[in-house]
Amino acid sequence: MRRQGNPNWGKPPVPAPFLPTGFEQQVENLGLRPGEYQNSPELRNWCRRNANQHYVPEYLLKLWEIEIDDSWGPTSGNMLLTQRH
Repeated sequence: MRRQGNPNWGKPPVPAPFLPTGFEQQVENLGLRPGEYQNSPELRNWCRRNANQHYVPEYLLKLWEIEIDDSWGPTSGNMLLTQRH
C-alpha cells in the first residue's frame, strides 16, 4: 500500500545554500573591502551598468547618483498587459 502525504512532514527543513549576490561576486573579483567600495572606479562602472539587474547597496546608489528604472520588475506595464485574460 502506498503512503499518502508529505514524506518530509515533521522533519527540519534543509537550509538553502548561501549564494552571493552579483554585487558581492564583483566585489570579490575586484578584491575590495567595504571601505574601498566608494573609491573604486571599476565597481562604480559595474554598478552603473547593472543596477537594474543586480542588488547594489542603496548608499552607493545615492553616493554615485545612480538612477534605477522604477518600472523594472513584476509591476511594470508590460507585465500587467501580458497577464490580462
